[in-house]
Amino acid sequence: MTSPETSVLEVKDLHVRVAQTDATAEPINILKGVNLTVRSGETHAIMGPNGSGKSTLSYAIAGHPKYEVTSGSITLDGEDVLAMSVDERARAGLFLAMQYPVEVPGVSMSNFLRTAVTAVRGEAPKLRHWVKETKEAMKELEIDPAFAERSVNEGFSGGEKKRHEILQLGLLKPKIAILDETDSGLDVDALRIVSEGVNRYKEREHGGILLITHYTRILRYINPDFVHVFVDGHVVESGGSELADELEENGYVRFTQAAQAGA
Repeated sequence: MTSPETSVLEVKDLHVRVAQTDATAEPINILKGVNLTVRSGETHAIMGPNGSGKSTLSYAIAGHPKYEVTSGSITLDGEDVLAMSVDERARAGLFLAMQYPVEVPGVSMSNFLRTAVTAVRGEAPKLRHWVKETKEAMKELEIDPAFAERSVNEGFSGGEKKRHEILQLGLLKPKIAILDETDSGLDVDALRIVSEGVNRYKEREHGGILLITHYTRILRYINPDFVHVFVDGHVVESGGSELADELEENGYVRFTQAAQAGA
């Protein structure tokens, strides 16, 4: 049996600023020198208080136009991610599950998924196999088959939207998955189902996971190999799952105070 191919997402000294809604105002510097390496088969949890820049990191990696990289680098298997368009990043093997998935009226979930998979795989899946593949994936995530013909995320509950994000993850099979607060707004049952979907992806695809979250509750289901504390736009401490236990017990005060003292 051959060992699975290893992919590496590497972020080096990344600085990012964000344009303000007032076009005359100066952009705000959010990320201030982020260093992070995520390899296949690894789960990295990024935790930190509101406004620390966690989501900005995910959007910068994915290529959101509002987020401007002013210095530093992002590479995937040695290739310059910053030189790629958004769709090129997806085809290269990057996936972003958004905190607030958008609605796409008039486009059915089945058409959306098949189009996305065709773009990533380079050819359209054979219809008979595709129907079987999507049915099995939806069943694993306890998604009603009727959702396949509904417009993307239109009228979906928060939990339904998040399950469909993980459905995309399972079908697109990326090298590295970035999950931006996938646990927000989920009840206990939905959290379990979504977490099981993430764990299946990691096991089946040997995928790397960058899990961004405020809370430790999802880490009861998804065991992180590494935990990084994010404060004021950069990683201030890294460790194993024991670091998440400390955050559950004591919060972020130790880290925010240290950051303020060093400012």
